[in-house]
Amino acid sequence: MHNNPIVMVSSYPPRLCGIATFAEEAREFIQKANPQREVLVISHTDGRGKGVFPIIDINRPDWWKAVAEKIRDLDAYAIHLEHEYSLYEYRDKRGIGDNSEGFLTLLEAISDYPIVVEPHTVHGRLRDAEANFIYDLCQRSDVVLFKCHYQKWRLEWTFAGNGWKAPRNIMVVPHGARPDRRWGMDEIPELRKELGLEETGLSDHVVGMIGWIQSNKRWDILLSMWDEVHEEIKRRSGQEWDLLAAGTMRDPDHRDDYEKWTKEVWRLGHKGIAHYHEFVPRGELYYKMMAICDFIVLPSTDETQSGTLARIIALNKPYITTA
Repeated sequence: MHNNPIVMVSSYPPRLCGIATFAEEAREFIQKANPQREVLVISHTDGRGKGVFPIIDINRPDWWKAVAEKIRDLDAYAIHLEHEYSLYEYRDKRGIGDNSEGFLTLLEAISDYPIVVEPHTVHGRLRDAEANFIYDLCQRSDVVLFKCHYQKWRLEWTFAGNGWKAPRNIMVVPHGARPDRRWGMDEIPELRKELGLEETGLSDHVVGMIGWIQSNKRWDILLSMWDEVHEEIKRRSGQEWDLLAAGTMRDPDHRDDYEKWTKEVWRLGHKGIAHYHEFVPRGELYYKMMAICDFIVLPSTDETQSGTLARIIALNKPYITTA
């Protein structure tokens, strides 16, 4: 057992997925804390990289069997699973999903191993099916990690309202922000050049809106008022500030908003007050794109902890957010 590997189960890059990006960094830090063990990943079929086993085929109702078998083959020391409903949702020929039933079955199949589950699905307005799923998940896990204290007390409030006992195996581990991704003001010109932004006419002062472009991120909030905000900043400070909107779409279901919002950025760009930069927000590049901004705006309809917000905090950037 001394050198048995820690096995993560999650989506993984190059998939365009926030959980995949999170898992990549989580793996790095789990490895640093456990240098004597390998940290391996069982991912969906599009996962790639050293120590990654891309065997989760969610088109099969029994996808969990291959995962359980691989965990036994690897003789894991412990299992760390990331959960988000869409990652493990098998849909039949009618398009009807199983509400991650296969995920719960997997937990039962690997119950001989220490199980840590990190759900990215806990919020303050749980529907009955969601509350029931989390209850079942907690029953089948040794430790369940939440990212915010409010998630835990809100869940306990919901469970009490249903007459259920609150799980005793929930631990709050804040999302956190890595301390090793900061650049000094003297390094910003070189970063702008590296990112290809030096020749775009980008102002010396930059408001950033950085990350995945998806409907719940509500880029339209800032875009709809940027004309006025730009003029007000100029009136008060006498300075030119540009908006840098940078990211890409990750969910085809959000294509309409993606196309509408990027078109609006280009319209503002023709007026010389905004710039659009297409990139995949992942790894060090994600941090560098934020680093060149003076402050960052993060409009959102989510109330859960944001990976984008964690990176903003890691960079020690002023920010405005909505939720």
